[in-house]
Amino acid sequence: MTNKRIFVKKRNGYNKEELQLRDNLNLEFNLGLNSVELYVIYDVFNIDEETYELAKTSVFSEIVVDEVFEDIELNDGKYFAYEVLPAQYDQRADSAKESIRLLNSKSKATVRSGKLVLFNKQLTNEQLNLVESYLVNPIEARKKDLSILDFTLDSKPKPLKDLAGFLEFDKDALLGLKKEFSLAMNIEDLVFIQDYFKKEGRVPTETEIYVLDCYWSDHCRHTTFETVLDEVKIESELFQKEMQDAFDYYLNVRSELDRNDKPITLMDMASIIGKYHVKVLKDENIEVSEEINACSFFTTIENNGEKERWLIQFKNETHNHPSEIEPFGGASTCIGGAIRDPLSGRSYVYQAMRISGSGNVLQKREDTLKHKLPQVDIAKGTAHGNSSYGNQIGLATTFVRELYDDSYVAKHMEVGAVVGAVKDGDYKRETLVDGDIVVMIGGRTGRDGIQGASGSSVEHTNDSLNTMSSQVQKGNAPEERKLQRLFRKPEVTRLIKKCNDFGAGGVCVAIGELSDGIEIHLEKVLTKYQGLNATELATSESQERMAVAIDKKDYEAFIRECEKENIEYAHVATVTNRRRLEMYYNDEKVVDMRADFLETSGVRQKSSVTMKDNNAANPFLNKEVTRENILSELGELNVTCQKGLAQKFDSSIGVTTVLMPFAGKHKLTPVQASVQALPTLHTTSDTATILTYGFIPKISYYSPFLSSIYAVLESVAKVYAVGGNRDSLYFSFQEYFEKLGADSTKWGKVTQSLLGSIYAQKEIGRPSIGGKDSMSGTFNDLNVVETLISFACTPVKIADVITPELKQVGNRLYYVPVEKDEKGYPDIKKTLENYELVHKYIKEGKIVSAYVQEEGSIAASLVKMSLGNDLGFEVEKENILNFDPASLVVEATTELPFEELGKVSERIIINNEVFMHKDIYEAYTKTLNKVYPLYQNEDKGNVENLHTEYKEKKYYPEFVEDVKVVIPVFPGTNCEYDSEKAFLEAGATPITVVIRNTRENDIEQSIEEFTKAIEESHIIMFPGGFSSGDEPDGSAKYIVNFLKNEKVKDAIHKHLAQKKLILGVCNGFQALLKSGLLPYGEVRELAEDDLTLYRNDSYEHISTTAFTRVANTNSPWLQDFNIGDQHEVVFSHGEGKVVGLNINKFKHLVAFQYSDFDGNATLNGRFNPNGSVLATEGLVSEDGLILGKMGHSERYGATLYKTNTIKVKQDIFKNGVNYFKGGKK
Repeated sequence: MTNKRIFVKKRNGYNKEELQLRDNLNLEFNLGLNSVELYVIYDVFNIDEETYELAKTSVFSEIVVDEVFEDIELNDGKYFAYEVLPAQYDQRADSAKESIRLLNSKSKATVRSGKLVLFNKQLTNEQLNLVESYLVNPIEARKKDLSILDFTLDSKPKPLKDLAGFLEFDKDALLGLKKEFSLAMNIEDLVFIQDYFKKEGRVPTETEIYVLDCYWSDHCRHTTFETVLDEVKIESELFQKEMQDAFDYYLNVRSELDRNDKPITLMDMASIIGKYHVKVLKDENIEVSEEINACSFFTTIENNGEKERWLIQFKNETHNHPSEIEPFGGASTCIGGAIRDPLSGRSYVYQAMRISGSGNVLQKREDTLKHKLPQVDIAKGTAHGNSSYGNQIGLATTFVRELYDDSYVAKHMEVGAVVGAVKDGDYKRETLVDGDIVVMIGGRTGRDGIQGASGSSVEHTNDSLNTMSSQVQKGNAPEERKLQRLFRKPEVTRLIKKCNDFGAGGVCVAIGELSDGIEIHLEKVLTKYQGLNATELATSESQERMAVAIDKKDYEAFIRECEKENIEYAHVATVTNRRRLEMYYNDEKVVDMRADFLETSGVRQKSSVTMKDNNAANPFLNKEVTRENILSELGELNVTCQKGLAQKFDSSIGVTTVLMPFAGKHKLTPVQASVQALPTLHTTSDTATILTYGFIPKISYYSPFLSSIYAVLESVAKVYAVGGNRDSLYFSFQEYFEKLGADSTKWGKVTQSLLGSIYAQKEIGRPSIGGKDSMSGTFNDLNVVETLISFACTPVKIADVITPELKQVGNRLYYVPVEKDEKGYPDIKKTLENYELVHKYIKEGKIVSAYVQEEGSIAASLVKMSLGNDLGFEVEKENILNFDPASLVVEATTELPFEELGKVSERIIINNEVFMHKDIYEAYTKTLNKVYPLYQNEDKGNVENLHTEYKEKKYYPEFVEDVKVVIPVFPGTNCEYDSEKAFLEAGATPITVVIRNTRENDIEQSIEEFTKAIEESHIIMFPGGFSSGDEPDGSAKYIVNFLKNEKVKDAIHKHLAQKKLILGVCNGFQALLKSGLLPYGEVRELAEDDLTLYRNDSYEHISTTAFTRVANTNSPWLQDFNIGDQHEVVFSHGEGKVVGLNINKFKHLVAFQYSDFDGNATLNGRFNPNGSVLATEGLVSEDGLILGKMGHSERYGATLYKTNTIKVKQDIFKNGVNYFKGGKK
């Protein structure tokens, strides 16, 4: 066994990242570099020579795009190297290690990864420090010493601190302990703990102090929201009466609920209307349970002609603190944590939206505040983190919005909101009893995320970047995908009595909360590496873990299902009747505390409240309407086009998407809601859920009270605009405020925001049934703007949903106002009457599109509606540029009783001012185009329309009654359900084989199962996903190495010799090309001039729809099409560009080409999302038996994707099945 280091560099032509790095370093630091060379470093430990030689070209590199070096000449000042911090999760290294195991299942090799940059000239130490500051975030990485080829983590647990004398500590000593342990709790809590342990007659352990800090953190126990408000004053010049009325209403509701003996708190205000709807109004659709995993309500749907009752669970989550200091990791675990909340409630999560808050991303780097990352780095890093995780796990994120406000420089806002659902009867909720057991499943435990809960509860300071590295968790989406698969099985979820995800606080909170009495054995927790002590095991917030409580008699059945899904598990705790939280580390008892003490959440704080107005001017005043002002508004950060940002997020996976994020032929009209069909397995029901948000920062500067009212109203307006209404609507609020301290005015800001939301809920008649507070938006003397985001969720019949783009010249345009006074205070009841009329006219087909005013004016809304189909409008309105949030513009086919604005037209005329379409488009799209580019290759045009026709149709030698399709599910696969659905609809029988690699012999057993399934099948289907996270540094390497196994290779070759079929979509297409199956029809090693799939020209993941033309019918997969047939297909990939020096040799095998509106093949980035050579979207093998393509033809539903222009299914699945039927339908 030996240790090796190799360096991998992209070949010229594939080195865009290298060129970008050179340009950015020169731009930022004026280094005058002519060139840089960028290498990925792999340090491989404990590997044998034979396996290493194989891995060098199949794991660590791809011959078509990479060059491999074992030695690099290093000169002082001419290089810089860096690596991931030792205890952080490194997906590249982990995926490399797992791929090596496919080459040698007995391999014990480990891998570390890093990067090396070589400069063409010597840099000074000062310049190298600048390069380090640019490349290395100390939260996640460090400078690498290339003189060392060695890696060890300290495997000896750090001894726990002896707290002898703690019971006698005075205040100064307690403050010293608080500082030494970086505790979030305050001095009163420490005194309270001291008193408790005096009564217990012993000194606490270090672990107990840290456990209490997590348990009682603001993040876990909402200590700010639970603070007693013992004096409430209203001192508002603007809204004295309105605030008083709202406060009086709140007090009246408390009386009706017999809660006058309970203290007035922010939490009481936030939850009171939900309680009122349950207890007084008897809303039986709200789920009432001792498990509070998410906001939960029931709805009835029709599925396959049958009525079914489903539980809907929606949840919003923030990761503001970690996203500020480590943007990628913080944002990825934000969406990961949001998913796990409904998932722990046994729901399948199928719908997401992302709302972020950033400072000015156009700010120059040199203007970045000290001790801060540049705003553009935070914004792009968080977008990458959130999208990467959601895309990998397979979650459709159909709404993305970044809010820009200078106050978010204090701390970035990162909010993920998700919806999950589970059929009633497919789960249970039961109280745990003595003897029940708790099984930890999923990811292993490491040092990442330690003190994350308490860390997120403290304000951000100058030291945060350097001191908080362990507080940021690292996400591993393929691991969480396994949990989703497990929890989608009713035979599993019916075993689970109670479940908690490992969010804030780790083992101590996730398991500790399950029961009043619980005994936890920390040494049984599965770890990423040796050396974690009791405190680390108890408080680590490592991701992708679940605590599942079951009856001990169900243990064997439960773990069998875990093993099927490639999930690790450990029985770590047992429920007791002792009403104590007890933790053991080996034989030592390290935690032993009464449940009653834990449940106090520490010393309950008290505060007084003074509600005052903010001092900004009234934003509702009239604005001057000029040509310049109209164009200028379109370029404002909170009005301008954000498509370049939104298209990073997969918006079509799961085959539930009713509305893609952008509408119209040109896909430029922003859709203002996320609308997804419920996740009925392999079917599409008649019902979807609408998820919307409302919040406009600039109202808060005027009045936080008014801001929250409009946030709620805006979220409701957006529900109506897509065809929904308020009948079954529920809210969840996200509060994000500065650290309040003892300032009664600061407390007043939160209080008045909640009172505004209470008024809105009262008038709308619908409740908030959950929410999330984050009360640490402070950096030194900077504070975030008062933020209350309203999320609204409601079921809707899919048939009622409309799209927002203008439909037809001649249609009428109307304005539907928010009735309000001169201060902007709305009459919600009157406004709701207008919304209800809009709903009526949508149902009657009279309104065909609608748009809600946000920060932009009516003029801006009309522009956005017009761009989708490149139409225009002719309108006349005196104050058309006024700020008018939550009002609507609607397009109607007939006369309506609203204020008429004008009509849909070919031209754009606003108050007699004529605008050129190109000027409007330019004004609307240019602002963020350098940060989040819309398209690549806009200067490129058409290429040859390829044409390969069959001489005669080909069929399988014998008729097959039951066509069987084997679908392997690799770590990272996420399109298996969608692929199963497509083949079921085509009349085939899909069989999935999970490729397992967590236990000894898993790989060998998986190979046996897969090869046996190939023998029994007619079609092999490699579905899309991110096999092993698209790592190491390239897609599908894990699958390719699996296919190179001799047994698998032989089975595939035999399958093809029998004239059976293979299909690969997206990640599956990548595997077919990189294994040689395409275009050669066999698994083989590739040459330097062969074909492969490389990164999109944007170097970004792109999710969109695109037109494709049929270029080939000489294949069973294609022979039922005609040359030139066009389809609109959904795409979602980061590596979809077909490249290769010998591409022309295989022109006759191109199956589909990206095409423009006229059906002509094109390289133009408006139509071709990746820059593929010859506009190639798919390829077939020479004999036509194998088809690979990037577009997700399986993501189709007759009632879905209403934003599409071409609504015809590209039914390659039916074609494939027909091949085995001899053409008989």
